[in-house]
Amino acid sequence: MILDETIPRTLETLVSELTLPAYRGARVEAWLFEDEAARRAAESRLAAAGVEARLRSAYKPLLHFFLEEVDLATLASVTIRYPLYPNAPCQRFLLEAYPLAALLKEAKTTFEAGDQEELEYFLTLVRKDRTMEEHRVFAPNRLHVDLLGQTLLSPTGWLKTAGHAGGGDTDCRLATDYESAFERVIAAVSTHSWPAVEPYFEELRIRIDLPGRDRPLGYGEETVSLHEALHEDVYFSLLEIFQHRAGRTAGDRTFQPGQIVADVRAYGDTLRVRVSAEPLTTEETVVPRQPFATAPTPLGIAQIQRELAALGGTSFEARSRAGRAVQGIYRRGTEAAVLISAGQHGNETSGVVGALRAAEALAARLGAHFAVIPLENPDGYALHLRLSAHQPRHMLHAARYTAFGDDLEYRVNEPLYELSARHEALRLTGAKLHVNLHGYPSHEWTRPLSGYIPRNFEMWTIPRGFFLIMRHHAAWRKPALRLVDAVTARLAALPGLIEYNRQHLSVFEVHTGETAFTMINDFPCLISEEDRYAVPMTLITEFPDETIYGEAFVFAHTAQMEAALAAYGAYNTISGSAAG
Repeated sequence: MILDETIPRTLETLVSELTLPAYRGARVEAWLFEDEAARRAAESRLAAAGVEARLRSAYKPLLHFFLEEVDLATLASVTIRYPLYPNAPCQRFLLEAYPLAALLKEAKTTFEAGDQEELEYFLTLVRKDRTMEEHRVFAPNRLHVDLLGQTLLSPTGWLKTAGHAGGGDTDCRLATDYESAFERVIAAVSTHSWPAVEPYFEELRIRIDLPGRDRPLGYGEETVSLHEALHEDVYFSLLEIFQHRAGRTAGDRTFQPGQIVADVRAYGDTLRVRVSAEPLTTEETVVPRQPFATAPTPLGIAQIQRELAALGGTSFEARSRAGRAVQGIYRRGTEAAVLISAGQHGNETSGVVGALRAAEALAARLGAHFAVIPLENPDGYALHLRLSAHQPRHMLHAARYTAFGDDLEYRVNEPLYELSARHEALRLTGAKLHVNLHGYPSHEWTRPLSGYIPRNFEMWTIPRGFFLIMRHHAAWRKPALRLVDAVTARLAALPGLIEYNRQHLSVFEVHTGETAFTMINDFPCLISEEDRYAVPMTLITEFPDETIYGEAFVFAHTAQMEAALAAYGAYNTISGSAAG
Protein backbone atom coordinates (compact mmCIF):
# COMPACT_ATOMS: atom_id res chain seq x y z
CA MET A 1 0.00 0.00 0.00
CA ILE A 2 1.51 3.30 -1.14
CA LEU A 3 -1.28 5.61 -0.02
CA ASP A 4 -4.53 5.28 1.92
CA GLU A 5 -6.13 8.55 3.01
CA THR A 6 -9.54 9.99 3.70
CA ILE A 7 -9.77 13.62 2.63
CA PRO A 8 -12.14 16.02 4.40
CA ARG A 9 -14.93 17.09 2.06
CA THR A 10 -14.53 20.78 1.22
CA LEU A 11 -18.28 21.25 1.00
CA GLU A 12 -18.77 20.09 4.59
CA THR A 13 -15.81 22.07 5.89
CA LEU A 14 -17.13 25.21 4.22
CA VAL A 15 -20.66 24.77 5.56
CA SER A 16 -19.33 24.14 9.07
CA GLU A 17 -17.35 27.37 9.00
CA LEU A 18 -20.05 29.53 7.39
CA THR A 19 -22.71 28.46 9.89
CA LEU A 20 -20.71 30.02 12.75
CA PRO A 21 -22.47 33.07 14.28
CA ALA A 22 -19.91 35.48 12.80
CA TYR A 23 -21.22 34.74 9.28
CA ARG A 24 -24.91 35.36 10.00
CA GLY A 25 -26.15 37.85 7.40
CA ALA A 26 -23.23 37.17 5.06
CA ARG A 27 -23.45 36.82 1.31
CA VAL A 28 -21.39 33.94 -0.07
CA GLU A 29 -20.45 32.65 -3.50
CA ALA A 30 -18.35 29.52 -3.80
CA TRP A 31 -17.22 27.33 -6.69
CA LEU A 32 -16.73 23.66 -5.86
CA PHE A 33 -16.24 20.32 -7.59
CA GLU A 34 -19.64 19.01 -6.48
CA ASP A 35 -22.86 18.00 -8.24
CA GLU A 36 -25.90 20.27 -8.15
CA ALA A 37 -27.86 18.24 -5.59
CA ALA A 38 -25.07 18.47 -3.01
CA ARG A 39 -24.60 22.20 -3.62
CA ARG A 40 -28.31 22.97 -3.32
CA ALA A 41 -28.59 20.97 -0.09
CA ALA A 42 -25.67 22.92 1.35
CA GLU A 43 -27.28 26.22 0.32
CA SER A 44 -30.39 25.25 2.28
CA ARG A 45 -28.35 24.49 5.37
CA LEU A 46 -26.60 27.85 5.07
CA ALA A 47 -29.90 29.69 4.58
CA ALA A 48 -31.16 28.15 7.82
CA ALA A 49 -28.11 29.68 9.53
CA GLY A 50 -28.84 33.12 8.06
CA VAL A 51 -26.26 32.96 5.25
CA GLU A 52 -27.27 33.86 1.69
CA ALA A 53 -25.18 31.48 -0.41
CA ARG A 54 -24.87 30.52 -4.04
CA LEU A 55 -22.67 27.47 -4.61
CA ARG A 56 -21.61 26.93 -8.20
CA SER A 57 -19.67 24.34 -10.16
CA ALA A 58 -15.93 24.94 -10.56
CA TYR A 59 -16.02 22.46 -13.45
CA LYS A 60 -17.49 23.89 -16.69
CA PRO A 61 -19.02 26.95 -14.95
CA LEU A 62 -20.56 28.44 -18.10
CA LEU A 63 -22.37 25.22 -18.95
CA HIS A 64 -23.67 24.95 -15.39
CA PHE A 65 -24.85 28.57 -15.47
CA PHE A 66 -27.14 27.73 -18.37
CA LEU A 67 -28.21 24.41 -16.85
CA GLU A 68 -28.95 25.80 -13.39
CA GLU A 69 -29.80 29.48 -13.77
CA VAL A 70 -31.37 29.99 -17.21
CA ASP A 71 -34.66 28.78 -18.69
CA LEU A 72 -33.33 27.62 -22.07
CA ALA A 73 -36.81 27.37 -23.60
CA THR A 74 -37.31 31.14 -23.32
CA LEU A 75 -34.18 32.12 -25.27
CA ALA A 76 -34.29 33.59 -28.77
CA SER A 77 -30.57 34.36 -29.13
CA VAL A 78 -27.38 34.08 -27.11
CA THR A 79 -24.05 35.84 -27.60
CA ILE A 80 -21.11 34.47 -25.62
CA ARG A 81 -17.77 36.24 -25.45
CA TYR A 82 -15.28 33.77 -24.06
CA PRO A 83 -11.91 34.50 -22.40
CA LEU A 84 -8.56 34.48 -24.14
CA TYR A 85 -5.90 33.97 -21.54
CA PRO A 86 -2.11 33.45 -21.51
CA ASN A 87 -0.88 29.93 -20.81
CA ALA A 88 -4.02 28.46 -22.40
CA PRO A 89 -4.78 27.48 -26.01
CA CYS A 90 -6.91 30.06 -27.79
CA GLN A 91 -9.88 27.67 -28.02
CA ARG A 92 -9.61 26.49 -24.40
CA PHE A 93 -12.68 28.34 -23.08
CA LEU A 94 -14.60 27.75 -26.31
CA LEU A 95 -14.10 24.02 -25.78
CA GLU A 96 -14.98 24.35 -22.10
CA ALA A 97 -18.39 25.73 -23.18
CA TYR A 98 -19.16 22.48 -25.03
CA PRO A 99 -21.87 21.27 -25.75
CA LEU A 100 -23.81 24.54 -25.43
CA ALA A 101 -24.13 24.83 -29.21
CA ALA A 102 -26.26 21.68 -29.12
CA LEU A 103 -28.21 22.48 -25.95
CA LEU A 104 -29.09 25.97 -27.24
CA LYS A 105 -30.23 24.69 -30.62
CA GLU A 106 -33.55 26.61 -30.45
CA ALA A 107 -31.72 29.89 -29.87
CA LYS A 108 -29.38 31.58 -32.32
CA THR A 109 -26.00 31.19 -30.63
CA THR A 110 -22.87 33.21 -31.36
CA PHE A 111 -19.46 32.67 -29.80
CA GLU A 112 -16.92 35.50 -29.92
CA ALA A 113 -13.33 35.56 -28.73
CA GLY A 114 -12.82 38.14 -26.02
CA ASP A 115 -10.06 40.75 -26.02
CA GLN A 116 -9.45 40.66 -22.31
CA GLU A 117 -7.45 38.50 -19.90
CA GLU A 118 -10.25 38.31 -17.37
CA LEU A 119 -11.46 34.84 -16.42
CA GLU A 120 -15.06 35.67 -17.23
CA TYR A 121 -17.57 34.91 -19.94
CA PHE A 122 -19.67 37.91 -21.04
CA LEU A 123 -23.19 36.96 -22.09
CA THR A 124 -26.02 38.71 -23.87
CA LEU A 125 -29.31 36.83 -23.67
CA VAL A 126 -32.32 37.87 -25.74
CA ARG A 127 -35.62 36.27 -24.73
CA LYS A 128 -38.43 35.34 -27.06
CA ASP A 129 -40.43 38.20 -25.53
CA ARG A 130 -37.59 40.53 -26.74
CA THR A 131 -36.31 41.34 -23.28
CA MET A 132 -32.53 41.37 -22.99
CA GLU A 133 -30.17 40.45 -20.16
CA GLU A 134 -26.42 40.70 -19.72
CA HIS A 135 -24.45 38.42 -17.46
CA ARG A 136 -20.87 37.81 -16.42
CA VAL A 137 -19.95 34.23 -15.58
CA PHE A 138 -16.77 33.77 -13.57
CA ALA A 139 -14.52 30.84 -14.53
CA PRO A 140 -12.19 30.25 -11.56
CA ASN A 141 -8.76 29.03 -12.65
CA ARG A 142 -5.25 28.99 -11.28
CA LEU A 143 -1.83 29.19 -12.90
CA HIS A 144 0.46 26.43 -11.71
CA VAL A 145 3.55 24.50 -12.78
CA ASP A 146 3.18 20.72 -13.05
CA LEU A 147 5.85 18.08 -12.43
CA LEU A 148 6.88 18.24 -16.09
CA GLY A 149 7.75 21.91 -15.64
CA GLN A 150 4.85 23.16 -17.77
CA THR A 151 2.78 26.16 -16.72
CA LEU A 152 -0.92 25.33 -16.87
CA LEU A 153 -4.17 27.19 -16.37
CA SER A 154 -6.58 24.82 -14.61
CA PRO A 155 -10.06 25.07 -13.04
CA THR A 156 -10.03 25.45 -9.28
CA GLY A 157 -12.31 26.19 -6.33
CA TRP A 158 -13.05 29.78 -5.33
CA LEU A 159 -14.66 31.64 -2.42
CA LYS A 160 -16.24 35.10 -2.22
CA THR A 161 -17.77 36.38 1.02
CA ALA A 162 -19.18 39.79 1.99
CA GLY A 163 -21.28 41.45 4.68
CA HIS A 164 -20.48 39.22 7.66
CA ALA A 165 -19.92 40.40 11.19
CA GLY A 166 -16.34 39.25 11.30
CA GLY A 167 -15.46 41.82 8.64
CA GLY A 168 -12.99 41.46 5.81
CA ASP A 169 -14.47 40.42 2.49
CA THR A 170 -13.01 37.36 0.79
CA ASP A 171 -12.25 36.83 -2.92
CA CYS A 172 -9.67 34.09 -3.31
CA ARG A 173 -8.88 30.61 -4.49
CA LEU A 174 -10.39 27.78 -2.44
CA ALA A 175 -8.23 24.64 -2.60
CA THR A 176 -10.71 21.78 -2.80
CA ASP A 177 -10.83 18.13 -1.82
CA TYR A 178 -11.11 17.18 -5.51
CA GLU A 179 -7.82 18.89 -6.29
CA SER A 180 -6.25 17.51 -3.14
CA ALA A 181 -7.14 13.92 -4.08
CA PHE A 182 -5.39 14.36 -7.41
CA GLU A 183 -2.35 16.05 -5.88
CA ARG A 184 -1.92 13.40 -3.20
CA VAL A 185 -1.98 10.60 -5.74
CA ILE A 186 0.59 12.38 -7.88
CA ALA A 187 2.82 13.13 -4.90
CA ALA A 188 2.64 9.60 -3.50
CA VAL A 189 3.50 7.95 -6.80
CA SER A 190 6.19 10.43 -7.85
CA THR A 191 8.07 10.15 -4.53
CA HIS A 192 7.77 6.36 -4.19
CA SER A 193 10.86 4.23 -4.70
CA TRP A 194 10.45 2.36 -8.00
CA PRO A 195 12.78 -0.12 -9.72
CA ALA A 196 15.39 1.35 -12.03
CA VAL A 197 14.24 -0.60 -15.09
CA GLU A 198 10.79 -0.62 -16.71
CA PRO A 199 8.26 -2.07 -16.25
CA TYR A 200 8.18 -0.73 -12.70
CA PHE A 201 5.16 -2.73 -11.53
CA GLU A 202 2.57 -5.19 -12.74
CA GLU A 203 -0.55 -3.21 -11.82
CA LEU A 204 -0.53 0.19 -10.14
CA ARG A 205 -4.03 0.51 -8.72
CA ILE A 206 -5.50 3.92 -7.84
CA ARG A 207 -8.90 3.58 -6.16
CA ILE A 208 -10.76 6.82 -5.47
CA ASP A 209 -14.19 6.90 -3.84
CA LEU A 210 -15.75 10.24 -4.75
CA PRO A 211 -19.18 11.47 -3.61
CA GLY A 212 -21.68 12.73 -6.14
CA ARG A 213 -23.37 11.62 -9.35
CA ASP A 214 -22.91 12.15 -13.06
CA ARG A 215 -25.33 14.42 -14.92
CA PRO A 216 -26.56 13.35 -18.40
CA LEU A 217 -27.06 16.38 -20.65
CA GLY A 218 -29.68 15.02 -23.03
CA TYR A 219 -27.46 15.40 -26.09
CA GLY A 220 -25.86 12.28 -27.54
CA GLU A 221 -23.68 10.59 -24.95
CA GLU A 222 -22.70 13.84 -23.24
CA THR A 223 -22.59 13.74 -19.43
CA VAL A 224 -21.00 15.95 -16.83
CA SER A 225 -18.86 13.57 -14.80
CA LEU A 226 -16.35 14.69 -12.21
CA HIS A 227 -15.54 11.02 -11.65
CA GLU A 228 -14.62 10.38 -15.26
CA ALA A 229 -12.60 13.60 -15.49
CA LEU A 230 -10.59 12.58 -12.43
CA HIS A 231 -9.98 9.11 -13.88
CA GLU A 232 -8.59 10.65 -17.05
CA ASP A 233 -6.41 13.18 -15.26
CA VAL A 234 -4.97 10.66 -12.81
CA TYR A 235 -4.22 8.07 -15.49
CA PHE A 236 -2.53 10.31 -18.04
CA SER A 237 -0.72 12.40 -15.42
CA LEU A 238 0.85 9.29 -13.91
CA LEU A 239 1.78 8.02 -17.34
CA GLU A 240 3.50 11.35 -18.06
CA ILE A 241 5.31 11.31 -14.72
CA PHE A 242 6.74 7.86 -15.38
CA GLN A 243 7.72 8.89 -18.91
CA HIS A 244 9.50 11.93 -17.48
CA ARG A 245 11.21 9.80 -14.84
CA ALA A 246 12.54 7.48 -17.56
CA GLY A 247 13.77 10.38 -19.68
CA ARG A 248 11.11 9.82 -22.34
CA THR A 249 9.16 12.51 -24.11
CA ALA A 250 5.54 13.02 -23.05
CA GLY A 251 3.29 10.85 -25.19
CA ASP A 252 5.97 8.22 -25.96
CA ARG A 253 3.88 5.16 -26.82
CA THR A 254 6.79 2.71 -26.66
CA PHE A 255 7.23 3.28 -22.92
CA GLN A 256 6.38 0.31 -20.67
CA PRO A 257 5.84 1.37 -17.03
CA GLY A 258 3.27 -1.35 -16.30
CA GLN A 259 -0.53 -1.28 -16.13
CA ILE A 260 -1.83 1.91 -14.48
CA VAL A 261 -5.38 1.32 -13.27
CA ALA A 262 -7.33 4.43 -12.28
CA ASP A 263 -10.59 3.29 -10.66
CA VAL A 264 -12.77 6.26 -9.66
CA ARG A 265 -16.19 5.37 -8.27
CA ALA A 266 -19.24 7.24 -7.08
CA TYR A 267 -19.36 5.92 -3.55
CA GLY A 268 -20.61 7.24 -0.22
CA ASP A 269 -20.21 10.73 1.24
CA THR A 270 -16.49 10.57 1.99
CA LEU A 271 -13.56 11.07 -0.39
CA ARG A 272 -11.05 8.28 0.05
CA VAL A 273 -7.86 7.68 -1.97
CA ARG A 274 -5.87 4.44 -2.11
CA VAL A 275 -2.79 3.63 -4.20
CA SER A 276 -1.18 0.20 -4.25
CA ALA A 277 1.05 -2.00 -6.38
CA GLU A 278 -0.71 -5.28 -7.19
CA PRO A 279 -0.16 -8.42 -9.29
CA LEU A 280 -1.69 -8.47 -12.75
CA THR A 281 -5.33 -9.55 -12.76
CA THR A 282 -5.95 -12.62 -14.89
CA GLU A 283 -9.56 -13.29 -13.92
CA GLU A 284 -12.11 -12.58 -16.65
CA THR A 285 -15.36 -10.65 -16.32
CA VAL A 286 -18.24 -12.98 -17.13
CA VAL A 287 -20.27 -11.54 -20.04
CA PRO A 288 -23.41 -13.42 -21.19
CA ARG A 289 -23.26 -14.67 -24.75
CA GLN A 290 -25.27 -12.59 -27.24
CA PRO A 291 -26.02 -12.72 -30.98
CA PHE A 292 -22.95 -10.85 -32.10
CA ALA A 293 -24.52 -9.40 -35.26
CA THR A 294 -26.95 -7.45 -33.05
CA ALA A 295 -24.87 -7.27 -29.87
CA PRO A 296 -25.95 -4.24 -27.77
CA THR A 297 -22.88 -4.42 -25.51
CA PRO A 298 -19.21 -5.38 -25.90
CA LEU A 299 -18.62 -9.10 -26.26
CA GLY A 300 -16.92 -11.21 -23.63
CA ILE A 301 -13.44 -12.52 -24.46
CA ALA A 302 -14.64 -16.14 -24.45
CA GLN A 303 -17.33 -15.37 -27.03
CA ILE A 304 -14.84 -13.49 -29.23
CA GLN A 305 -12.67 -16.60 -29.28
CA ARG A 306 -15.64 -18.87 -30.07
CA GLU A 307 -16.88 -16.68 -32.92
CA LEU A 308 -13.40 -16.52 -34.37
CA ALA A 309 -12.94 -20.29 -34.24
CA ALA A 310 -16.28 -20.76 -36.02
CA LEU A 311 -14.91 -19.00 -39.10
CA GLY A 312 -12.59 -21.86 -39.90
CA GLY A 313 -9.20 -21.47 -41.58
CA THR A 314 -5.65 -21.46 -40.28
CA SER A 315 -5.42 -20.25 -36.71
CA PHE A 316 -2.46 -18.40 -35.21
CA GLU A 317 -1.88 -16.66 -31.91
CA ALA A 318 0.42 -14.70 -29.65
CA ARG A 319 0.38 -14.08 -25.92
CA SER A 320 -0.08 -10.93 -23.88
CA ARG A 321 1.94 -9.91 -20.84
CA ALA A 322 -0.73 -11.41 -18.56
CA GLY A 323 -0.77 -14.62 -20.61
CA ARG A 324 -4.02 -14.03 -22.52
CA ALA A 325 -4.27 -15.34 -26.06
CA VAL A 326 -4.21 -12.95 -29.03
CA GLN A 327 -5.92 -15.07 -31.66
CA GLY A 328 -6.29 -14.73 -35.40
CA ILE A 329 -7.60 -16.69 -38.36
CA TYR A 330 -6.18 -16.83 -41.90
CA ARG A 331 -8.44 -17.77 -44.80
CA ARG A 332 -6.55 -18.47 -48.02
CA GLY A 333 -8.31 -17.43 -51.24
CA THR A 334 -7.77 -16.33 -54.83
CA GLU A 335 -8.41 -12.60 -54.32
CA ALA A 336 -6.01 -9.90 -53.14
CA ALA A 337 -5.33 -10.40 -49.44
CA VAL A 338 -6.37 -7.94 -46.72
CA LEU A 339 -5.62 -7.90 -42.98
CA ILE A 340 -8.46 -6.80 -40.69
CA SER A 341 -7.72 -6.08 -37.04
CA ALA A 342 -9.45 -4.45 -34.07
CA GLY A 343 -9.07 -3.94 -30.34
CA GLN A 344 -5.59 -2.38 -30.47
CA HIS A 345 -6.87 -0.07 -27.74
CA GLY A 346 -8.81 -2.01 -25.13
CA ASN A 347 -11.54 0.59 -24.50
CA GLU A 348 -12.50 0.83 -28.21
CA THR A 349 -15.00 -1.98 -28.46
CA SER A 350 -17.17 -1.57 -31.57
CA GLY A 351 -14.37 -2.54 -33.94
CA VAL A 352 -14.07 -5.94 -32.25
CA VAL A 353 -17.63 -6.84 -33.21
CA GLY A 354 -17.30 -5.14 -36.60
CA ALA A 355 -14.20 -7.20 -37.44
CA LEU A 356 -15.95 -10.46 -36.57
CA ARG A 357 -19.01 -9.53 -38.62
CA ALA A 358 -16.88 -8.52 -41.60
CA ALA A 359 -14.88 -11.75 -41.35
CA GLU A 360 -18.08 -13.81 -41.24
CA ALA A 361 -19.34 -12.08 -44.40
CA LEU A 362 -16.00 -12.58 -46.19
CA ALA A 363 -15.85 -16.25 -45.18
CA ALA A 364 -19.04 -16.76 -47.20
CA ARG A 365 -17.52 -15.01 -50.25
CA LEU A 366 -16.01 -17.25 -52.94
CA GLY A 367 -12.28 -16.65 -53.24
CA ALA A 368 -12.02 -14.30 -50.26
CA HIS A 369 -8.43 -13.98 -49.02
CA PHE A 370 -7.92 -12.39 -45.62
CA ALA A 371 -6.70 -12.61 -42.05
CA VAL A 372 -8.54 -11.24 -39.05
CA ILE A 373 -7.40 -10.46 -35.51
CA PRO A 374 -10.53 -9.19 -33.73
CA LEU A 375 -8.87 -8.45 -30.37
CA GLU A 376 -5.22 -7.42 -30.43
CA ASN A 377 -5.07 -6.16 -26.84
CA PRO A 378 -6.90 -8.64 -24.57
CA ASP A 379 -5.28 -7.32 -21.36
CA GLY A 380 -6.58 -3.82 -21.98
CA TYR A 381 -9.96 -5.16 -23.10
CA ALA A 382 -10.26 -7.30 -19.97
CA LEU A 383 -9.50 -4.24 -17.82
CA HIS A 384 -12.17 -2.28 -19.70
CA LEU A 385 -14.78 -4.96 -18.94
CA ARG A 386 -13.69 -4.97 -15.30
CA LEU A 387 -13.86 -1.17 -14.86
CA SER A 388 -17.04 -0.70 -16.87
CA ALA A 389 -18.85 -2.96 -14.40
CA HIS A 390 -18.71 0.06 -12.06
CA GLN A 391 -18.56 2.98 -14.51
CA PRO A 392 -20.16 1.78 -17.77
CA ARG A 393 -20.59 5.31 -19.18
CA HIS A 394 -16.98 6.37 -18.77
CA MET A 395 -14.37 6.24 -21.55
CA LEU A 396 -11.91 4.47 -19.21
CA HIS A 397 -8.62 5.28 -20.90
CA ALA A 398 -6.75 3.31 -18.25
CA ALA A 399 -7.77 0.33 -20.41
CA ARG A 400 -6.43 1.88 -23.62
CA TYR A 401 -2.94 0.39 -23.60
CA THR A 402 -1.54 -3.05 -22.84
CA ALA A 403 -0.60 -4.47 -19.45
CA PHE A 404 2.91 -3.17 -20.17
CA GLY A 405 1.43 0.32 -20.42
CA ASP A 406 2.46 0.79 -24.06
CA ASP A 407 0.62 1.01 -27.36
CA LEU A 408 1.30 -2.38 -28.94
CA GLU A 409 1.60 -0.98 -32.48
CA TYR A 410 4.63 1.06 -31.39
CA ARG A 411 6.45 -1.82 -29.70
CA VAL A 412 9.97 -2.22 -31.06
CA ASN A 413 11.84 -4.57 -28.74
CA GLU A 414 11.60 -8.34 -28.50
CA PRO A 415 9.66 -10.16 -27.25
CA LEU A 416 6.83 -8.52 -29.18
CA TYR A 417 4.03 -10.34 -27.33
CA GLU A 418 0.70 -9.12 -28.82
CA LEU A 419 2.29 -7.47 -31.85
CA SER A 420 3.71 -10.78 -33.09
CA ALA A 421 0.15 -11.84 -34.04
CA ARG A 422 -0.05 -8.93 -36.51
CA HIS A 423 3.37 -9.81 -37.90
CA GLU A 424 2.28 -13.41 -38.42
CA ALA A 425 -0.91 -12.29 -40.18
CA LEU A 426 1.12 -10.19 -42.60
CA ARG A 427 3.53 -13.07 -43.22
CA LEU A 428 0.69 -15.46 -44.01
CA THR A 429 -1.24 -13.08 -46.25
CA GLY A 430 1.36 -10.84 -47.82
CA ALA A 431 -1.38 -8.20 -47.51
CA LYS A 432 -0.78 -4.73 -48.92
CA LEU A 433 -3.83 -3.29 -47.13
CA HIS A 434 -4.41 -3.32 -43.39
CA VAL A 435 -7.86 -2.27 -42.17
CA ASN A 436 -7.43 -1.29 -38.52
CA LEU A 437 -10.76 -0.67 -36.76
CA HIS A 438 -10.61 1.91 -33.97
CA GLY A 439 -12.88 4.03 -31.80
CA TYR A 440 -12.61 7.19 -29.74
CA PRO A 441 -14.65 8.99 -27.04
CA SER A 442 -18.36 9.38 -27.74
CA HIS A 443 -18.43 12.44 -25.47
CA GLU A 444 -16.14 15.19 -24.25
CA TRP A 445 -12.71 14.21 -22.95
CA THR A 446 -11.15 16.54 -20.38
CA ARG A 447 -8.29 16.73 -17.89
CA PRO A 448 -9.54 19.56 -15.66
CA LEU A 449 -6.64 19.65 -13.21
CA SER A 450 -3.96 19.65 -15.93
CA GLY A 451 -5.05 22.50 -18.16
CA TYR A 452 -8.43 21.04 -19.13
CA ILE A 453 -7.58 19.95 -22.72
CA PRO A 454 -6.01 16.45 -22.86
CA ARG A 455 -2.31 16.92 -23.52
CA ASN A 456 -1.04 15.14 -26.67
CA PHE A 457 -4.63 14.24 -27.58
CA GLU A 458 -5.99 17.70 -28.37
CA MET A 459 -7.74 16.64 -31.58
CA TRP A 460 -9.80 14.04 -29.72
CA THR A 461 -11.49 16.31 -27.17
CA ILE A 462 -15.01 16.18 -28.65
CA PRO A 463 -16.63 13.81 -31.17
CA ARG A 464 -16.96 14.66 -34.84
CA GLY A 465 -18.71 11.51 -36.06
CA PHE A 466 -17.36 8.48 -37.94
CA PHE A 467 -14.20 9.35 -39.84
CA LEU A 468 -11.32 7.64 -41.64
CA ILE A 469 -7.55 7.94 -41.52
CA MET A 470 -5.51 6.70 -44.50
CA ARG A 471 -1.76 6.30 -44.11
CA HIS A 472 0.07 5.25 -47.23
CA HIS A 473 3.56 4.80 -48.62
CA ALA A 474 4.70 7.49 -51.03
CA ALA A 475 4.22 5.36 -54.16
CA TRP A 476 0.70 4.34 -53.13
CA ARG A 477 -1.01 7.73 -52.98
CA LYS A 478 -3.25 7.24 -56.03
CA PRO A 479 -4.64 3.84 -55.01
CA ALA A 480 -5.02 5.11 -51.44
CA LEU A 481 -7.17 8.03 -52.63
CA ARG A 482 -9.23 5.72 -54.85
CA LEU A 483 -9.79 3.36 -51.96
CA VAL A 484 -10.91 6.12 -49.56
CA ASP A 485 -13.30 7.46 -52.19
CA ALA A 486 -14.84 4.01 -52.71
CA VAL A 487 -15.13 3.27 -48.98
CA THR A 488 -16.79 6.59 -48.14
CA ALA A 489 -19.18 6.21 -51.08
CA ARG A 490 -20.34 2.85 -49.72
CA LEU A 491 -20.57 4.17 -46.16
CA ALA A 492 -22.70 7.08 -47.37
CA ALA A 493 -25.37 4.56 -48.31
CA LEU A 494 -25.62 3.23 -44.74
CA PRO A 495 -28.95 4.57 -43.42
CA GLY A 496 -28.51 7.39 -40.93
CA LEU A 497 -24.72 7.63 -41.06
CA ILE A 498 -24.45 10.85 -43.08
CA GLU A 499 -27.00 12.56 -40.83
CA TYR A 500 -25.15 11.26 -37.77
CA ASN A 501 -21.89 12.78 -39.02
CA ARG A 502 -23.44 16.11 -39.97
CA GLN A 503 -24.94 16.55 -36.51
CA HIS A 504 -21.61 15.90 -34.81
CA LEU A 505 -19.62 18.04 -37.22
CA SER A 506 -21.91 21.04 -36.85
CA VAL A 507 -21.34 21.14 -33.09
CA PHE A 508 -17.66 20.22 -33.43
CA GLU A 509 -17.00 23.17 -35.73
CA VAL A 510 -18.66 25.66 -33.37
CA HIS A 511 -16.63 24.56 -30.34
CA THR A 512 -13.27 24.17 -32.11
CA GLY A 513 -13.48 26.84 -34.78
CA GLU A 514 -12.13 24.45 -37.42
CA THR A 515 -12.53 21.04 -39.01
CA ALA A 516 -8.95 20.12 -40.08
CA PHE A 517 -10.32 17.32 -42.24
CA THR A 518 -10.65 16.58 -45.93
CA MET A 519 -14.29 15.90 -46.70
CA ILE A 520 -14.80 12.99 -49.10
CA ASN A 521 -18.37 11.96 -49.90
CA ASP A 522 -19.48 13.84 -46.77
CA PHE A 523 -17.04 11.96 -44.54
CA PRO A 524 -14.18 13.59 -42.66
CA CYS A 525 -10.87 12.02 -43.67
CA LEU A 526 -7.23 12.47 -42.74
CA ILE A 527 -4.83 11.29 -45.45
CA SER A 528 -1.07 11.29 -44.97
CA GLU A 529 2.09 9.78 -46.33
CA GLU A 530 3.60 7.47 -43.73
CA ASP A 531 6.41 5.01 -44.47
CA ARG A 532 6.80 3.52 -40.98
CA TYR A 533 4.00 1.01 -41.57
CA ALA A 534 4.91 -2.44 -42.90
CA VAL A 535 2.05 -2.39 -45.40
CA PRO A 536 1.69 0.21 -48.19
CA MET A 537 -1.85 1.20 -47.15
CA THR A 538 -3.34 1.33 -43.67
CA LEU A 539 -6.97 2.37 -43.38
CA ILE A 540 -7.93 3.33 -39.82
CA THR A 541 -11.58 3.77 -38.87
CA GLU A 542 -12.58 6.03 -35.99
CA PHE A 543 -16.08 5.66 -34.58
CA PRO A 544 -17.05 7.52 -31.36
CA ASP A 545 -17.80 4.27 -29.56
CA GLU A 546 -16.39 4.60 -26.06
CA THR A 547 -19.30 4.15 -23.61
CA ILE A 548 -22.14 3.52 -26.07
CA TYR A 549 -24.67 0.72 -25.73
CA GLY A 550 -27.90 -0.58 -27.21
CA GLU A 551 -28.92 0.64 -30.66
CA ALA A 552 -26.02 3.10 -30.69
CA PHE A 553 -23.53 0.25 -30.23
CA VAL A 554 -25.19 -1.85 -32.97
CA PHE A 555 -25.03 1.19 -35.28
CA ALA A 556 -21.33 1.57 -34.47
CA HIS A 557 -20.26 -2.00 -35.15
CA THR A 558 -22.41 -2.10 -38.29
CA ALA A 559 -20.53 0.95 -39.59
CA GLN A 560 -17.23 -0.72 -38.69
CA MET A 561 -18.24 -3.89 -40.55
CA GLU A 562 -19.34 -1.92 -43.61
CA ALA A 563 -16.07 0.00 -43.67
CA ALA A 564 -14.03 -3.22 -43.56
CA LEU A 565 -16.11 -4.88 -46.29
CA ALA A 566 -16.02 -1.73 -48.43
CA ALA A 567 -12.24 -1.54 -48.09
CA TYR A 568 -11.85 -5.22 -49.01
CA GLY A 569 -14.05 -4.84 -52.07
CA ALA A 570 -12.46 -1.59 -53.21
CA TYR A 571 -8.94 -2.96 -52.80
CA ASN A 572 -9.75 -5.99 -54.90
CA THR A 573 -11.26 -3.77 -57.58
CA ILE A 574 -8.14 -1.60 -57.58
CA SER A 575 -5.85 -4.63 -57.62
CA GLY A 576 -7.86 -6.17 -60.45
CA SER A 577 -7.37 -3.06 -62.56
CA ALA A 578 -3.61 -3.16 -61.84
CA ALA A 579 -3.84 0.31 -60.34
CA GLY A 580 -1.77 -0.72 -57.34
